Amino acid sequence: MAFSSIADFFSMGGYGFYVWLSYCISFLSLIVLIINTINKKKKILKTVKQRIARQRRIKNAQNMEGTL
Repeated sequence: MAFSSIADFFSMGGYGFYVWLSYCISFLSLIVLIINTINKKKKILKTVKQRIARQRRIKNAQNMEGTL
């Protein structure tokens, strides 16, 4: 579909509002999904590090019991 001007391109034959709104909603949804994924990854990695540290402390405490 060819447009004769930039204004025609943005108006999209009278459907510009719906077209550009759908693009904006899709783009915002992808941004929210990416941010949410990054935040969950950070939270999961933090939890795993905490659990590993806890297990290490428990193991060290058990090793120390035999020395007393």
